[in-house]
Amino acid sequence: MSLKLLIADDEDIIRNGVSKYIQLHTNRFDRIYEAADGKTAIELMLKYEPDLMLLDVQMPINNGIDVMREAQKAGLHPLTVILSGYDEFQYAQQALRFGAKEYLLKPVRASDILRLLNELADTYIGKEESETVDQAQVNHFVSEAQKYIEEHYSEPLTLVDVAEQVGISGGYLSMMFSQTLQMGFVDYLNQVRIEHACTYLEQNFFKNYEIAYRVGFRDEKYFSRVFKKVKGQTPREYRLSQQKN
Repeated sequence: MSLKLLIADDEDIIRNGVSKYIQLHTNRFDRIYEAADGKTAIELMLKYEPDLMLLDVQMPINNGIDVMREAQKAGLHPLTVILSGYDEFQYAQQALRFGAKEYLLKPVRASDILRLLNELADTYIGKEESETVDQAQVNHFVSEAQKYIEEHYSEPLTLVDVAEQVGISGGYLSMMFSQTLQMGFVDYLNQVRIEHACTYLEQNFFKNYEIAYRVGFRDEKYFSRVFKKVKGQTPREYRLSQQKN
């Protein structure tokens, strides 16, 4: 059974990250609606009548409790999980009064959220028959990450930096790199940097330390170690071999 899910959170990284994680890991939710504020959440909730809602407590215009109140007024009863950075009993009381099934405190992993949503759906709606990962979407995210790395390899990049640009969590991007490219994020980034370093070495215009900085390394010795690991020879040996050729 395919379900409709509403995710409302004013933090773009959380909202988009959870949405994309769910889309990548299950086909159970065939419609996922996103709202960055309570007013939009209420409008989407009334229009599409989602089966489940993941609501942040503190949002602009209307908060998560307001959304639940409006759902009750409209005679709607979506399974609701409240997500909050506020460990305050009054919020939990209000959320439970309006029918919330769970009250989660930030930070919480997207995998834990998906597991909870599936458990609620299993209990109150019906068990899922099958679950698949859309490999095309995985390939898309990896491709976007590769493209960003190629354009910014000379900058001080981190896994989190690239993941934020793609719109998913750092942990999930790391997993996708390992599964799709059979190497970790750092190894891939170093490989890209070393390939560009080879081009500079072949041109023979710059010194080794200058090349190291041009391709994103901030330490010449570390650059040399990584270069030897990737190419099996030092930058100096590579330069000399190209000159002989």
